[in-house]
Amino acid sequence: MTVALELFRSVPRYLAARAVGERVPGLVAGPLAPLRLVNRDEPVPPAEGWGRVAPRLAGICGSDLATLSGRTSFYFSPLVSMPFVPGHEVVGDLFDDVEDLPAGTRVVIDPVLSCAARGLPPCSSCAEGSTGRCDRVTVGHVSPGLQTGYCADTGGGWSAMLVAHRSQLHPVPDALPDERAVLVEPLACAIHAALRGRPEPGDTVLVVGAGTVGILTLLALREFTDAGSIVVVAKHQGQRDLARRYGATEVVGPREAVSAVRRGSRAFRLQPERGGAFLLGGVDVGIECAGTRGSLDLALRTTRAGGRVVLAGLPVAGADLTPVWFRELEVMGAYASGMERVNGDRRSAFDLAMSVAAEVDLDGVLGATYPLGSWREAIDHAMSAGRLGTPKVAFDPREDS
Repeated sequence: MTVALELFRSVPRYLAARAVGERVPGLVAGPLAPLRLVNRDEPVPPAEGWGRVAPRLAGICGSDLATLSGRTSFYFSPLVSMPFVPGHEVVGDLFDDVEDLPAGTRVVIDPVLSCAARGLPPCSSCAEGSTGRCDRVTVGHVSPGLQTGYCADTGGGWSAMLVAHRSQLHPVPDALPDERAVLVEPLACAIHAALRGRPEPGDTVLVVGAGTVGILTLLALREFTDAGSIVVVAKHQGQRDLARRYGATEVVGPREAVSAVRRGSRAFRLQPERGGAFLLGGVDVGIECAGTRGSLDLALRTTRAGGRVVLAGLPVAGADLTPVWFRELEVMGAYASGMERVNGDRRSAFDLAMSVAAEVDLDGVLGATYPLGSWREAIDHAMSAGRLGTPKVAFDPREDS
């Protein structure tokens, strides 16, 4: 048996969380959460090439919080299998010999359950290294699940044990501490988002949201592109401090963002009879990192005609898509990671993220850890992380043993 936090299907709790979660977030960590601490059978490797991993740290992601608070789309319902153990940002210890990796190797997990993990011939996306676009995440060796942390059979990071396939495992250098290693997966996703935006040398970029996704996307823009001015929209003081530390040209609050972009791009500002202001002109690339309707509206309304808008945050319903039509914007998603082209070479985003985590001071991004038994406090903290100045909150399942 293994201790785990298990997310279970509960339509009443889902609807209640959706109705009041944003207004009273403390309820999501309380009676509305479809989450429970349980003893489960230890997950079993389903085939050759799989092994057990004991998590050291497992991050609480914005997508996890969106799931708990009922803000995710029903689009995802056939892409998960329940009940599942959340947690896809994981650094842990390999318990079994898996191909070339011996037991005891410290690893981070690429959570995508692609064709290789499912024992299937590669689909066209997997064959080219774009495993996040895999077409077969509902078939094969394990139950439906777009990622570890959303699949009933694999377990997830919010537990004492999970199983993972060799294609998901990335050895961690001895010199890289766990507190940085747990950021490798979200950093790989941020690198993917930054490169999806294809900023040309000198391009202006707006990053909307300065939580973990936004801060790491800013870092990726500075490390892997020649973007010029980067304006970051941040709500809280701690977020503003980190944005300046990682290279933002200007840091503004949500209410000042349109004016700031107008000044920097010499755009025309227009105010409709109802709704927020927008620009004729604006930044070359907008990257939405907060996963809210307001942040997506802001990115769409401040990107120049013909510009690109990247959705790095989990999208929600309700954004006004009129600017996409009128300004002929190129809107694209940035989900997970894969092989990226940098300086003419194709490299794994995880390899790139590992090198950045080893070289750049990421101290302070992980702000707090909790045992699984204190999950209500952990979720409550994560939902207020920006205000409290702790971008990333994680579980340490070792504290429960």
